[in-house]
Amino acid sequence: MTEDRTTEERTTRDRAAQDRAAQDRAVQDPAAVARRVRVVLVDDHRMFRTGVQAEIGETARTGVEVVGEAADVDQAVTVITATRPEVVLLDVHLPGGGGVEVLRRCAPLMTAAENPVRFLALSVSDAAEDVIGVIRGGARGYVTKTITGADLVTSVFRVQEGDAVFSPRLAGFVLDAFASTDAPPVDEDLDRLTQREREVLRLIARGYAYKEIAKQLFISVKTVESHVSAVLRKLQLSNRHELTRWATARRLV
Repeated sequence: MTEDRTTEERTTRDRAAQDRAAQDRAVQDPAAVARRVRVVLVDDHRMFRTGVQAEIGETARTGVEVVGEAADVDQAVTVITATRPEVVLLDVHLPGGGGVEVLRRCAPLMTAAENPVRFLALSVSDAAEDVIGVIRGGARGYVTKTITGADLVTSVFRVQEGDAVFSPRLAGFVLDAFASTDAPPVDEDLDRLTQREREVLRLIARGYAYKEIAKQLFISVKTVESHVSAVLRKLQLSNRHELTRWATARRLV
């Protein structure tokens, strides 16, 4: 009995040693570490940043090195300027002016002759105005947060290489916008709403319950209610049914 247990323990130790050796070889394998990209994550939800970091930030496995994080516009500009990453994963809706403001303030870094910083929008929103806004601002692509970790890693490397990357249905928005010679009309009513209010508006119009919206946007139900009240007041509407009709008429759904 003792001899059998000793043999079993020795076998377990041998397997553990073999596993560690295999991991070491994987890290040292030139093919595994040939590609490297330095990335900054910009998103106002800490839990989401943590999830992305866990999904793509294991450098030995993915080649992605997360060199900084930011939760608002000012932090983003500071971190991006200090670290000079090759790719920034940028949320569209941020405190302080949104992703478009980050792009505006980082424009010199995007056009630098050497080591330009490239931006890939990563957002829950799939609204045409959000996509077109950040692309006009200089982003190299736009993917939604439903993307898988593996596809996100691939997208990051493609943007690093200068390619344009879009989630499938979003590419059409960009093609239509840039094929048109006419500037899009200004909607004064829509311009009264903040980015977050627009986001809540679209989800309400799609039939989401308050709890579902809160979960989707990582905010409380009470905050959702406050946003809905603000939208109704600004648009002079009475209820969510009128809100849905208003959004549908403007093709925001």
